[in-house]
Amino acid sequence: MPDRTLSGDDVLGNVGTEKPTKPRRRKNMSNSSGNKSLKKGPNLFAALDLGTNNCRLLIARPTDDGFKVIDSYSKVVRLGAGLDSTGLLSNNSMNAAVEALKICARKIKAHRVKRWRCIATEACRKASNGKDFLDRVKQETSLSLEIISPRVESRLAVMGCLNLIDTTKNVALVVDIGGGSTELSWVDVRRLKVESVSTSIYRPPISAWASLPIGVATLSERIPELADRALWYQTMKSVVRDEINKSGCENRFVNTFKEGKGHIIGTSGTITSLAGIHMKLPYYQREKVDGLWLRTSDAIKVSRHMSSLSSEERAKEPCIGEERANLLVAGCAITDVICETWPTKIIRVADRGLREGMLMGLMQQRQQVKIVNGL
Repeated sequence: MPDRTLSGDDVLGNVGTEKPTKPRRRKNMSNSSGNKSLKKGPNLFAALDLGTNNCRLLIARPTDDGFKVIDSYSKVVRLGAGLDSTGLLSNNSMNAAVEALKICARKIKAHRVKRWRCIATEACRKASNGKDFLDRVKQETSLSLEIISPRVESRLAVMGCLNLIDTTKNVALVVDIGGGSTELSWVDVRRLKVESVSTSIYRPPISAWASLPIGVATLSERIPELADRALWYQTMKSVVRDEINKSGCENRFVNTFKEGKGHIIGTSGTITSLAGIHMKLPYYQREKVDGLWLRTSDAIKVSRHMSSLSSEERAKEPCIGEERANLLVAGCAITDVICETWPTKIIRVADRGLREGMLMGLMQQRQQVKIVNGL
């Protein structure tokens, strides 16, 4: 269905300005090299994304061409484990998520971040105890998480990777494969080229979007691994096709892609892992993956090869590891079907997404306030 224009509040949501609880001393668990010297000041922004599988945080300061990451954190919490069968977030999953969020709150406090945004996605949208869980998060961490809609989730993903769009095409399909859902956004590149940069960042020209109720975690739980791995992979692909058909988006811009006037941007752990495997990286290196143009044939080749391996064999891949080994094949199946449905020769790989979109929105709002105030 056509996408309606969202207001700025719809995109930015609830912006945090209060201070989180005082941190306890604890070993810093950030994966960012910016940890060695904390940069403090009024121009730091933070974005936190609590998904079905991961809890992720970025802290950054604005620069002339975007922003520079000061600190980051990522932890697999499996918040949506068992959700499809029970309809509830489990106690173990909630406990793991709260511990990760406490670390995020300490980082926000330590860096003296002035403005931040914290979101929750499919697991909290779907769980009958999702709101109760967020009340607990507020009580134990002082962080207020907002449950965003699939439409806002799609828009934030697009905002995070706008500058990776090939402006020689007519349409870009941004694919965000999450743990519990997959968001598809078709961006009107022709409008993108004529609109101002600030307008595009704040309200990217999305012609249509769809949210599929399957992600790497939910699809893996729905279709457990079979001894016949080829059958297992084809069964998952069939489920993905069915969900695309149910969403009514199976014919959107298909002819544009068949004519070579569309391209795909993949923004998720699946596509970045596939790129790292294809490049035979000895360990995952964001600077080599983010922005990479990956041939679709290579992405599909790697996907199908991964589906033929055991979980133990997949875990030996340095760009996957044990935590993602059991979930990767579901992401491969989703990627495979999307590439078959919307054919394109190459895929742009984006190691960025919701957090980057939130940061761009927060920083754009700050810039507009400065202009209004004549600063």
